[in-house]
Amino acid sequence: MAFNSSDNSEAMSEINVTPLVDVMLVLLVVFIVTAPLLTNAIKVNLPETAETTAPDDPDALTVSVDPAGKIYLDKRETALEVLENELRGQKARDPGLTLFLEADDAARYGTVAKVMAIIERAGIDKLAVITKAE
Repeated sequence: MAFNSSDNSEAMSEINVTPLVDVMLVLLVVFIVTAPLLTNAIKVNLPETAETTAPDDPDALTVSVDPAGKIYLDKRETALEVLENELRGQKARDPGLTLFLEADDAARYGTVAKVMAIIERAGIDKLAVITKAE
């Protein structure tokens, strides 16, 4: 609490914002450091081609296929039999749904082809296949 040194007995009505600014700067640094770590939790070794990057769409879903053939829908493991129903539900909620497909280079082609067929049957027409540069 701040005290005024004059003989006037009024309380000082100014707010000290320095601690607030310090806390906000610390939070900003924490978010800047942790944000890149949250983007790709599933390790997928993408095939090397001409680089294709994901379009800027914050509402897009990501379907990933790892080397063992496990399928992930937005970082949540999903069975192949359930994937179509989940994609249909997402498509019903958002008719303009965009889907990103990340398939590991070591994933079997048959598994990736099945996933692509399920995506087509679910009615999703905005699909981006993500790869990395050679």
